[in-house]
Amino acid sequence: MKYGESTFDILYLVFAILTGIYILIKQRNKNDALMGTAALILGLGDSFHLVPRVLNYFIDKDFTWYLGFGKLVTSITMTIFYILVFLLYKGVYNKDDKSTKTIGITIYILAALRISLCLAPGNNWFTGEGSMLWGVLRNLPFIVIGGIVVYLYFKVRKEDKYLSRLWLYTTLSFMFYIPVAIFAPLLPMLGMLMLPKTVCYILMLISFIRKEQNNG
Repeated sequence: MKYGESTFDILYLVFAILTGIYILIKQRNKNDALMGTAALILGLGDSFHLVPRVLNYFIDKDFTWYLGFGKLVTSITMTIFYILVFLLYKGVYNKDDKSTKTIGITIYILAALRISLCLAPGNNWFTGEGSMLWGVLRNLPFIVIGGIVVYLYFKVRKEDKYLSRLWLYTTLSFMFYIPVAIFAPLLPMLGMLMLPKTVCYILMLISFIRKEQNNG
């Protein structure tokens, strides 16, 4: 298990980071820049958690602090990732009306609340003593952000074939993520759901690559 999971995690990180670098190098417009930045933030943010996780399998050392710090960083970068995905929606579909601006303000407020809750000491990130209560609190605004993003991309799913399934990948990623984020302290085996969640992110990044390659 440790070899398979570790290989998967490393390949995912390399793919995400290289995808971000590739799109940023090839960028031809603001939307490309958003996709490249989103991919890079996703890969770099997840590396703070996945690298210690991989090392923990092979090195006889207590990685509790590093894993906790990595989860904190990843929680923040995932939030930023979906802000960028929202901005991509605005750019690709030319949405700058009053309703979209209101939705944007709502997302920014929810993101600020989410990050503030993630930074609260009650999360016990560095001790490994996860709290279900804080798992629920910090993820409620994040789930709402995800729901908004799903709704927006679902509405326009027929307008751009390269991003047409982004709503589906986001939906599935949250379905796999929520049980882990809330119940993992009680059932650690739920952590395996992070693998299909990661597959959803890979599919999102592939959508970004296809979109960039067909811009212009």
